[in-house]
Amino acid sequence: MGKLTKNQKLALSKIEAGKAYSLAEAAEKVKETNYAKFDASFDIDVRLGVDPRKANQMVRGVVTLPHGTGKQVRVLVLCTPDQETAAKAAGADYVGLDEYIDKIKGGWTDVDVIITQPAIMGKIGALGRVLGPRGLMPNPKSGTVTQDVAKAVEEVKKGKIDFKVDKNGIVHTSIGKVSFTPKQMAENAREFINTLIKLKPATAKGTYIKSIYVSSTMGPGIKVDSKSIED
Repeated sequence: MGKLTKNQKLALSKIEAGKAYSLAEAAEKVKETNYAKFDASFDIDVRLGVDPRKANQMVRGVVTLPHGTGKQVRVLVLCTPDQETAAKAAGADYVGLDEYIDKIKGGWTDVDVIITQPAIMGKIGALGRVLGPRGLMPNPKSGTVTQDVAKAVEEVKKGKIDFKVDKNGIVHTSIGKVSFTPKQMAENAREFINTLIKLKPATAKGTYIKSIYVSSTMGPGIKVDSKSIED
């Protein structure tokens, strides 16, 4: 491990070693220990008692955060002409089909979410090598392949995110900004964790929520007492 900077030492000094904080306290600590000069993301890491190598223990889902993500989400809708007006009215940043498919083939991926219709997926399949590694491939499970593209755009703009457990059994994602109030941060975190709990696989044995940590983009991880989620 490299030498700690002055800011890192100061941030760590504000956390009690080994202590698990209540969700409300942890949100306060994230703000206290953030030293970034930009509006850092509010991140969460949850270690689950699952084996992601087994298909029946893969945890994946979507959640609409009560206070949104705090960032402008750029949405591309790939749809048939009859859906274009509705998609634009719902707030999509880019709307079209063949011209955007050609742009993506050329390497363009300057968006955060791509939404499309089931009938269009045949055309998008060839883009997997470009979109897959960037997490941009539309997927029915995340609600980004749908007949109602306008509704999907509205949900994403309001703060809907999708997530999945990684190969180590950890779900990591951003659920807001450090500029949020501690109450907003805690409420977003509670909604996210409760969604994870609802997705517990029937085949998962033992402790499901093994640990919860929250942090800012550059700040230290702060352990959360899982019992406080019910407060």
